[in-house]
Order: sequence, then structure tokens, then C-alpha cells
Amino acid sequence: MRIGIEGQRLFREKKHGMDMVALELILNLQKIDKENEYFIYVKPDVDECLHDTDNFTIRQVEGGAYPIWEQKALPKAAAEDKLDVLHCTSNTAPLKTSMPLMITLHDIIYMEHSIMKILSSSGTAYQRFGNIYRRYVVPRVMKKSDIIITVSHFEKKRIDEFFGMKDNRLRAVYNGVGEHFKEVTDQAELKRVKEQYKLPDRYFFFLGNTDPKKNTPGVLKAYSDFRKQSGLDIELVMLDFDHDELVKMTKSVGDEDLINHIHLTGYVKNTDLPAIYSQCEVFLYPSLRESFGIPILEAMGCAAPVITSNTSSMPEVSGGAAILVDPYKPEEITDAIHLFMTDDEKRKKYKAMGPGQAAKFSWKSMAEHVLELYTEIYKNHRHEK
Repeated sequence: MRIGIEGQRLFREKKHGMDMVALELILNLQKIDKENEYFIYVKPDVDECLHDTDNFTIRQVEGGAYPIWEQKALPKAAAEDKLDVLHCTSNTAPLKTSMPLMITLHDIIYMEHSIMKILSSSGTAYQRFGNIYRRYVVPRVMKKSDIIITVSHFEKKRIDEFFGMKDNRLRAVYNGVGEHFKEVTDQAELKRVKEQYKLPDRYFFFLGNTDPKKNTPGVLKAYSDFRKQSGLDIELVMLDFDHDELVKMTKSVGDEDLINHIHLTGYVKNTDLPAIYSQCEVFLYPSLRESFGIPILEAMGCAAPVITSNTSSMPEVSGGAAILVDPYKPEEITDAIHLFMTDDEKRKKYKAMGPGQAAKFSWKSMAEHVLELYTEIYKNHRHEK
């Protein structure tokens, strides 16, 4: 087979969730498949994290902004390579292609809100534009896709219900978790990461951002209340977050002083994350809505106590190895933090369960499943011919 995989943003330095999923898929396909021929389409950037092998060609394709690259440059390059299947990995795809198509539809959150709600949301202008673009493109490319994969059974059910799908083109394929997400016990490594990112001695860890679904205001409210109720001076560590935006959020939850107890690390390399998870008192992931939630498994793999939500895919992914809360009720988040900080037996129990739950998910298994779907599309089209 001649297989094309879209990975437009894989060479950018600061990768996001969908980028990491696509990268892990490709890296694992390079390990398990030495027979089929692959063409990986990326936009030139600073982090050349993929390299050619005997059957993998990394094609750096110029082409302007994201929608223009996807709708013009990508289908042109794919047609030149005479593909048997094109896999687009990040929700959207070219509206006009001449070859069989598979898409990874991570979620349909942008379909669940009106245009006016998107425009008035608290996300960035880039996030709002992206959601409007997806609202236009996704329903159209779904109709022409041979197979659509999504990342959890929750999201599959949600897509089925929303679009009223009448066939079996929609499949659930779980994401994985990197093998390096294990508890770090090497004291030198723990010290190196702590010093590099200037981490406090004791901290809660929260991967919040400006996306409304991440529930940053709710976490800040819960953290503020915990500080007031417990009297404990444990800082909140966050990653690459705009300081001015965070100041606004602390004011909105009625605790302007909270900003002085939040430590922003800036961008953290993926390989440094295990040491941060391993040293945190509690990992907070009470999102409003997730299609999967890879950080839940990353933290569990590192034996961090995890608090996540009782909504969407998070109970499915956490599998009973985390405390579940209603993310719309900050007081439940506060109570869960209290529980982990005061009940040693409960803390030990969840720390012990985490690695076992994380071990159920692997990128190799995901890649093997996706390869089976490429083969299914190929055989179906050969039969039609």
C-alpha cells in the first residue's frame, strides 16, 4: 500500500495533544511496518522530529496558513504520490481529494456550540477561528471518508448521536501513553528537573490553558478555597500560560493574591514531564469535556494521585484509578484535594492503582489497530475495482 499521513504541525516546537497523537502513530508505524510505503506530509518548521526510513518519506510541504495548506497544498502533494489511502489526523481534511480518505475525529465539541457562542467564548481568536473552520469542514469530509476513527467509546457514541450515522464507518481506537511515563525515582533526575523549571518543594500540578473546556477558573476557585480552608502553603504549578490572562482569572474567582502562589514553568519538554508528575502532591485534571485525556494516563503512569471529572470520556479512561468530581462544582475539587492530603491510605491506594491502569493503553496497540484499518480500506477499494 501507498499510505499518506497528514501531520502538518508536527515540526513545530510547541506541540499540542493532537500533534503528539499523530507523532506517536507515525513513530510506532515505523517500528511495526516495514512493508508498506508511507508519505508523511508536514509543514517546514524548527523541530524535525521525524526522519526518512527505507519505507517512510517525510515530505516537507510549503503552503501558507493552516486552511490553505490543508485544502490546496496537501491534496496536490497526495495526488502526486498516487496514494492508496490518505489519513488526516486532526479532525479536518481536504474537501476535494481523488484517493480513499480516513480521518481521525478527536472530538466534536465545536459542533455542539452555535457560531455566536464560539465567537463570544473565552478562548483565543485562533481557537475561535479553528472551531468555525472545523464546523464547516467536518460534516463535509465525514460524508466522503471511508473510515472515521475517534479516540474513545464515549466520543464514538457522541458522534453517532450527533450525526445520526447509519453505517459502521465510525470506529473507536484508543490513544496510548508514552513508555517513558513511569515514576521517576532517580534523585539526580528529579533534582535536575526541579532546578531547571524552578519548581517549589511541594506543589499541585495542573495542565490548564485558555480553552474553556479545561476549566481553569474552576480549578483556581477550588485551589483558592483549599488554601483558605487548610492553611497549607502548597503552590499550584502550571505550564505555558499567559500571566496577564491568569491575573484576570484570579480576580474573577475573588482572590487576587492567588497569582503569588501559582508557578508558571513555561514550555516543558515532553521528556521532562515524568519528573514533574512524579513530584507533585496531586495532579488536577477536572476538565468540563474531554474526548480522551492522555495526561490522566501520563500522571497515573508516574504514580501521581489524580483528580479528574465524572463527565465525558474521563471515567472511561481513568478506569476507577482516580477520584472523580463534578467539574462544575469547585467545592468537589476542593474536597478531593483535602481527601488526598489528609487520608494516607486513600492516597496510597490511588497511587498504586495508577500505573496498572496506564499500562492498559499503548501507542503500539493504537498503531496496529490503525494499520488494520488502512488494510481494510485498501482491500475494499481493490474489490470495487
